[in-house]
Amino acid sequence: MSPGFGNLALAGLLAVPAGGAIILATIPRYRVSAALNVAVCALTLSCAAALYAHRPEPSLYLLVDDVNTVFLLVGGLVGFTTSLFSAGYIAHELETRRLKTGDLRFYHAMYQLLMFAMNLALVANNIGLMWVAIELATLTTVVMVGLYRTNAALEAAWKYFILGSVGIALALFGTILVYLAAEQHLGEGMTAMAWDHLVRRSAAFDPALLNLAFVFLLLGYGTKVGLAPVHAWLPDAHAEGPTPISAVLSGLLLNVALFALLRFKLIMAGNAQVLSPGPMMVTMGLVSLVFAGFMLYRRRDIKRMFAYSSIEHMGIITLAFGLGGPIASFAGLLHMTMHSLTKSAIFFGVGYVSQLEGTQRIADIRGLTQSEPLLGWLLVIAVAAIAGLPPFGVFTSEFLLVTSTFARAPWLAALLGVGLMIAFSALALRLHGLAFGDSPRRHTLHAWRLAPMALHLLLVAAAGIYLPGTIVSWFRHVASQLG
Repeated sequence: MSPGFGNLALAGLLAVPAGGAIILATIPRYRVSAALNVAVCALTLSCAAALYAHRPEPSLYLLVDDVNTVFLLVGGLVGFTTSLFSAGYIAHELETRRLKTGDLRFYHAMYQLLMFAMNLALVANNIGLMWVAIELATLTTVVMVGLYRTNAALEAAWKYFILGSVGIALALFGTILVYLAAEQHLGEGMTAMAWDHLVRRSAAFDPALLNLAFVFLLLGYGTKVGLAPVHAWLPDAHAEGPTPISAVLSGLLLNVALFALLRFKLIMAGNAQVLSPGPMMVTMGLVSLVFAGFMLYRRRDIKRMFAYSSIEHMGIITLAFGLGGPIASFAGLLHMTMHSLTKSAIFFGVGYVSQLEGTQRIADIRGLTQSEPLLGWLLVIAVAAIAGLPPFGVFTSEFLLVTSTFARAPWLAALLGVGLMIAFSALALRLHGLAFGDSPRRHTLHAWRLAPMALHLLLVAAAGIYLPGTIVSWFRHVASQLG
């Protein structure tokens, strides 16, 4: 490992999207700005990949370790492929005059600002800086959700802002409590906010303060994760915002908030006198899974339906990390990766479908495998993958989680299995009408717009059939650190 090259990669990870946001804010031409947006995302992904092999020396503000490199690589990949999908999507929105040229500059600038904020949150060693970065990411997505400026979009953005502000305020209070607990032993200043110092010295912290802090942190960052019952912003934001933002929300931003929770979970794990954070995370995860599964039956909007699917899967991931142990944590990491790839692929397909059909209403979308065969069958494959059918990677992670849970708590495994079956049945019911049956419509597809979707599904299928030993060893190592 080369710390010098790692410092350069870390600087690029933050400077490239930040600089890209400034430049893209000045470019009015669509083709140039779309190509530059893709190029910036590709360079950011390259910096994230470089950090896997070359780690910079940690500072009081920034840290690259085994845990956040997983999130950085997944985020970089989904950010890049979403920028590819976004190029065609936004072109159609400009042609149909749903967006104006001025919106284009704003959209691309905000996209890169969002990538910067999420990367900063992931590499932040300072828990206060991490909070600021997640707040910046939240505010950025709020304005992007309201991009269409319709009454429904503005209402969704306002709802997201209010509920997100409540969540981030709770997370701030929890962060302050952690600092107060650390200050007594690490002294005033930045050292008492540096995560690596907090983890090493947490055994001496006041357990009462840590217990109270984690309750606020779980509710605060749990709002950003989309866990029930603090999830209400998520379906509206997905349904009313541009579809590429729905893909980024499900594939990236929810993971970043979960990452923050995991950071604080490790601080709690270092103190034997505190209440275990695992049962609280398991409870919220299970509630989210079952609640979202039932809500899938009642959705009438296709993007809103898959938003509830995101709540379901973030509940599964939270449950896995709350359960802990080498197998459950491995399953949580794998499921997080597979969900990011699969759900973003679904939103790529759904976004294209809604543009072709001119609607997001499920009742008005029928027989996609007849009207748009390639797109329809890709969407069938994507829904089968997210529903946990073999041979896709989601099946592998869910199988590992269920078997691990059954060995430790059979009753919990039974509840988990029931929740998975409820969600599976709802998706199968909806998919039948969407994909099959007669359709009077025929549309001309641009096959290149389906390339990001196909790439994601190929990766998810490959992961379900064979995981390379390097990835298995890497995830095992990270799982052992997560406890």
